[in-house]
Amino acid sequence: MGGCSGPSSTARPASRPGEESMNVSDLATRVRAELEDGCNRAQLPLPRLMLEPGRAIVGPAGVAVYRVLSVKRTGARTFVAVDGGMSDNPRPALYGVRYAPRLIGRASRTPPRPVTVVGRHCEAGDILADEVALPGDVRPGDLLAVPAAGAYHLSMASGYNLVGRPPVVAVSDGIARVLVRRESLEDMSRRDVGI
Repeated sequence: MGGCSGPSSTARPASRPGEESMNVSDLATRVRAELEDGCNRAQLPLPRLMLEPGRAIVGPAGVAVYRVLSVKRTGARTFVAVDGGMSDNPRPALYGVRYAPRLIGRASRTPPRPVTVVGRHCEAGDILADEVALPGDVRPGDLLAVPAAGAYHLSMASGYNLVGRPPVVAVSDGIARVLVRRESLEDMSRRDVGI
């Protein structure tokens, strides 16, 4: 039994603080009870039930890291543009997944303020996180981490606007190792056969 990535799914890891995350034991108990009831009513033998939690494990294991390209303040709103977006993570644009980015790589004592983190694609739907709290001194060059981005992040990535897919880096005990290298423009142009 796999997880659904759509908005109606309740069996998912939390993407933002305060959101309820899936309890695998509770889900298994509920599914087993429904299965037993259905089999009893249909007079069928009870099959062996196996649960593959999928996203409940993979989602929290992955963190997307973006570099801030620009910060734009327009009246009461602040937009923080990053070097990724809907090309590497279309989930917010497709079905409203909500993330809570965090500033990493440097400490800030500046109080947080609400910002909208947008992608690099200049599309109305290219919003990674709307009205999230980031330090008021967030600036170009900063790094933002997006927790719980492991599920579907890379598998749904595309070459939208000829932006290559991001790398995948495994980190364990302070040692980083590239598992999938960043896709280059040369990788994408290899498919061109010419006129």
